[in-house]
Amino acid sequence: MDDSDPDPALERAIGRAWIDDRPWDLLTRLAELPDRMGGSGGERRAAELVRDALADAGLADVRFDEFPMQHWERGTTEFAVFGGDGATDAERIERSFEAIALPYSPADDIEGPLVDVGYGTPDEIDDANVRDGIAVASTTTPPNERFVHRMETFGHAVTAGAAAFVFGNHVPGQLPPTGALKFDTEAAVPGVGVSAETRDWLTDYADRGARARLRVDATTRGGSSQNVHGTLGPKTDEEVLVLAHYDAHDIGEGALDNGCGMATVVGATAVLAAIEDQLERSVRIAGVGCEELGLLGAEALADELDRESIHAVVNVDGAGRVRNLRALSHGSEALAALADDVTDAVDRPVVHDSEPHPFSDHWPFLRAGVPALQLHSEPPAGGERGRGWGHTAADTRDKVDSRVLRDHAILTALLVRELAARDVPRIDGEALRERLRDQAYEPGMRAAGIWPDSWP
Repeated sequence: MDDSDPDPALERAIGRAWIDDRPWDLLTRLAELPDRMGGSGGERRAAELVRDALADAGLADVRFDEFPMQHWERGTTEFAVFGGDGATDAERIERSFEAIALPYSPADDIEGPLVDVGYGTPDEIDDANVRDGIAVASTTTPPNERFVHRMETFGHAVTAGAAAFVFGNHVPGQLPPTGALKFDTEAAVPGVGVSAETRDWLTDYADRGARARLRVDATTRGGSSQNVHGTLGPKTDEEVLVLAHYDAHDIGEGALDNGCGMATVVGATAVLAAIEDQLERSVRIAGVGCEELGLLGAEALADELDRESIHAVVNVDGAGRVRNLRALSHGSEALAALADDVTDAVDRPVVHDSEPHPFSDHWPFLRAGVPALQLHSEPPAGGERGRGWGHTAADTRDKVDSRVLRDHAILTALLVRELAARDVPRIDGEALRERLRDQAYEPGMRAAGIWPDSWP
């Protein structure tokens, strides 16, 4: 990125971005909705808000494309613990705890022994003998190891014969976490989330030989969701795809995950629209649905577009939360270098993560060889590992700073502008596969049912 000569149009666009209220206004409207769960009426209303915001920011001919999906809807959940080996009548355990069903949990009524599987690693699950038991796992993973996704832990527990799954938060505050058990299909056994405080009791009760009864009421049926997208810049054979998901789990406002990301994209769209004649490749801007239920909107968009014509994808999932930008380059050295060039030129810090992962909307494109840059936020030093407030009722608008939204919107626009001008090599399928294997992703992805049958 050459910043030696001032660019009046770009400078004006960035100046306007610092007083642009559209990102904050969209975040507010999204957070006000009672439910943005994939396939719900609230999610559709969110898509309409995104469409209007993108059009107002300067995106022309915004399309509204529906796609089929499996709509999951929660009912009530009951979770009780009782018994305990060798307990006297006075010592007998008999307690109920708050629990919330995890998306795609089937309706069921299960009783079995509580089994503490610690972090839920494959070795811990194998050692714990969870067959016909109710496996209790933490939402975090051992220090100095990659973060293991919930679907991996659940898949290993099911393979080992667990009758049910309990996901215990590692973040205190009486916050049961949520998150899908499968991608777009009902899971084999029920699963629920419980707070860190409840998990502390459950691990104690598991040691004491207690049993538990778990009753989940939920439904899974055919439904639909939608993507919103349009283009900026010249009509070229290749295009840069910029996307963010606007859906959220139904237990909170979804301000951080991913209202911030979608708002950041709207702010970036306004900057890019103001310098549209400078773009050297076409840029497609998209708001996608159903990320939380299995990247379903991104998969539908990838099926609709010619993946070979996508120059690169910028996945804004996690940006806009806290000040320092985190750039995940997913195995592309060229994208890591580009992020450094752009952020160095404007004296903005960026934190790098080069390793690929399959658990966000870049994945349908990355596995097809499309270079992918995911924009996230770097937690403050000493912050909680993992999602933090995300996927809980504490994911609320008060935790967002509008100045961060504006800053990340400007950085996103600058990155996209440079990416539209710069050549970057495709991702080699064999190299991507080996990097995932080096991080021990293959067993977990196979357990979750998402290891690809073929690679580019």
